[in-house]
Amino acid sequence: MASTPNIYSIVQDYYGETLNSNSDLQTSACCSSEEIPSYLKPLLKKIHTEVHTTFYGCGSPIPLALEGMTVLDLGCGSGRDCFLLSALVGESGAVIGIDMTENQIAIAEKYIAYHTEKFKLERPNVSFRHGYIEDLSASGISDESIDVVISNCVVNLSPEKEKVFQEIFRVLKPGGELYFSDVFSDRRIPEELMSDPVLRGECLSGALYTEDFRRLLAQRACPDVRIVSSRPLNGFSEAIERKIGMIGFHSQTIRAFKLSDLEDRCEDYGHLATYLGTLKESPHSFLLDNHHLFEAHRPLRICGNTASMLCHTRYRDHFRIDGDRSRHFGLFPCDSVAVDPRSLFESSTDGRCC
Repeated sequence: MASTPNIYSIVQDYYGETLNSNSDLQTSACCSSEEIPSYLKPLLKKIHTEVHTTFYGCGSPIPLALEGMTVLDLGCGSGRDCFLLSALVGESGAVIGIDMTENQIAIAEKYIAYHTEKFKLERPNVSFRHGYIEDLSASGISDESIDVVISNCVVNLSPEKEKVFQEIFRVLKPGGELYFSDVFSDRRIPEELMSDPVLRGECLSGALYTEDFRRLLAQRACPDVRIVSSRPLNGFSEAIERKIGMIGFHSQTIRAFKLSDLEDRCEDYGHLATYLGTLKESPHSFLLDNHHLFEAHRPLRICGNTASMLCHTRYRDHFRIDGDRSRHFGLFPCDSVAVDPRSLFESSTDGRCC
């Protein structure tokens, strides 16, 4: 069995020594092909070139409604997402980036003043800490101090994922959100592949089996996680395909909330949700997950869990929720097959949670 210290050393060497830029990656697993939201593109142009070229990520895990929030980026690397977040949280917010690779932290810290000026902030609102995502207390992150935790293709690199999620839900405030992109597998990875430097560094052999991920979140009293986006990973080299080609991989963006009233099934209490169109980055619609695209001012039937996600979190001011849990109508009529969120505009007002 591969030792935990060996895995940490493999990852640190791969991202601190083996890779000089994202052009050195051998697969697309740790390199984002997801279209970045249009409102972020002007900000992205202001990111320093060195930060860009040393960025390794598989998605765009930056949610809406961040002004004034305290955001924690797990495995921040050279800080690209942290600097984008610094512009979004504004003067009253704060961004903390944590990474175990000293070379990456050094690059991020070098450009704090540069991005403070670029985003016209009066003072820096972003800080970086060398540390481990499995032990956030060692980096000074206290209980229930964080509004939003993000991560971009990093959790798969950890050999102690249970500790990672335990720490995430410790530091999140009640109603706080975990919003992250990562690589997931359709089965458990064989033990003998865990310590392969290339497979580990390329975000494949540490990928979470989807059902084990569901179980880990359930252990943290989070029985309902939502897929925001998903894309298959393929086109690997012959050498990588020979080693791990029997496994199916997906890059997914996931959101989960720290809420005490979530149930393990979607239950129907007769709730209706109406997006008020008040988020400036997305005035016409709000995407909760790949089954819920809320058109502004158009009511949508939702389950009790979805109602809680919208009215007991920072999104509360942007929605009108009609109904409560005083009357129960059984299981919510969920669709078991994921759909293109745009198709919701062509359907009835029935939401789909599952």
